Amino acid sequence: MDIMNLIDKIEDVIATARRVPLSNSVMINEQKIFETIDEMRASIPDELKQARWIVKERQEMLAEAEKEASATIEEARKNAEQIASEQEIVKMAESQADKILFDAKEKEREIRLGAEDYADEMLANLEVNLGKLLAAVQRGRDRLQGKIQPKS
Repeated sequence: MDIMNLIDKIEDVIATARRVPLSNSVMINEQKIFETIDEMRASIPDELKQARWIVKERQEMLAEAEKEASATIEEARKNAEQIASEQEIVKMAESQADKILFDAKEKEREIRLGAEDYADEMLANLEVNLGKLLAAVQRGRDRLQGKIQPKS
């Protein structure tokens, strides 16, 4: 029987006991009280077993909750490390992109300056050749007009 029911039984014995005239005392059946107390003693081990089981279950639940909390914290830590790593990778990629862009601009500048130098050199050669050609054309015209005598 449940301890609480046994306590209720003792209260019932007291409540239904005969009153002693001219006092607040009651006459209790001693045998009924002792029997109920013996039942309480007998049921206490069951109650203790149940209480211990409840405590054990509670401890297991707490251990499981702590395990889950640790796993969640570990997962969050790994996620944070991954995010930090990804951010580091992004920073490295941005840095490499900046270097590639800088190198490309430098290469473009070198190529452009080289092309300008080459074009200037070609134009200078053309200018010299055109000058010679113009001089030859002028001499040919002068000969045609009789200004220059042909060499014998």
